Amino acid sequence: MSSSTFKSASGDGYEMQMGRWSRRLADPFLDFAGFADGESVLDVGCGTGSLSRTIASKARIRAVTGIDYSPAYIEHARLHETDARIHYRIGDACLLSFDDASFDRVLSLLVLHFVPKPELAIAEMRRVARQGATVAAAVWDARGGFVANRIFFDTAAALDARGNARRARNYTRPLTQPGELAAAWRNAGLIDVFDTSLTIRMEYSCFDDFWTPNVGQDGPGAEYVGTLDIDARTKLQQAVRLAYLDGEEDGPRSYAATAWAVKGRAP
Repeated sequence: MSSSTFKSASGDGYEMQMGRWSRRLADPFLDFAGFADGESVLDVGCGTGSLSRTIASKARIRAVTGIDYSPAYIEHARLHETDARIHYRIGDACLLSFDDASFDRVLSLLVLHFVPKPELAIAEMRRVARQGATVAAAVWDARGGFVANRIFFDTAAALDARGNARRARNYTRPLTQPGELAAAWRNAGLIDVFDTSLTIRMEYSCFDDFWTPNVGQDGPGAEYVGTLDIDARTKLQQAVRLAYLDGEEDGPRSYAATAWAVKGRAP
C-alpha cells in the first residue's frame, strides 16, 4: 500500500493547487508549534518547501530537513532552494530513514490526512524526536472549515453519484474530524498534548484562478476531474463557475480555510 493518497505530478502544479496556501498557513502553524534558534527540524511531507523555508526565516535554526513522498515535489524544492541550512530528500512518512531521537522538533503540515495509516507516520515522528522535543501537525478541516474545497466537491456531488462518492472520500479522510488529531497524539504516547484550529483566507483573483488547479494533475480536485469525459467536465466547470460567481460579476473572492492543529512532546 502506498503511504500517500495525494495525487502528485509537478511542483508547479502543487504550487498552484496548494503551495500558495500552505505558505500562508505556515506562519500561524509555527506560532502554535513553536521554533527556536539552534534546532534541527524535520518537515514531514514538505511538498515544495513552504514550511521548511518559513521555519528558516523565523529562527537561526541549525538545519531543516524536508522529506516528501513525491520525487517531483522534492526536485522542485531543491531547484528553488537557496538556503544552505535546508535539505530535501525523497522519503516515506511511515518509514523515516533517520535514527531514533534525531531532531529537536518534528513538524507536518497538511499531510497526515493523505496517509492511509497515519498512526504509522505519527509513531515515526515520535521515534525520531528527541526527548522533550515538540511533535506537531495540522490537517484541513475538510468537512467543516474548508470553503473553497466545499464549493468544488459539493457542486460535484450534486451532479452525479461519482461526484458524491468523491466528496464522501474527501470529507472523511483520516484525522480530519474534531478531536481526532489529539486522540492520535495521545495514542502515540506523546505528552502535554494540546489541539486547536487555525484559519487563513484563500484569495482568488477570478474564476479561472479558482478553477485552473482542478484541471491539472495535482490534488483531489484534479484527480476527480481527470476521471470525467469532456461533456461531464464542461458541465462541472459551468456549475462550479455559478457557485463561484454567487450572483455577482467574475472577479476576486476570499474564502476562509480552517485547519486542525495539534502539538505534544516526546517523553
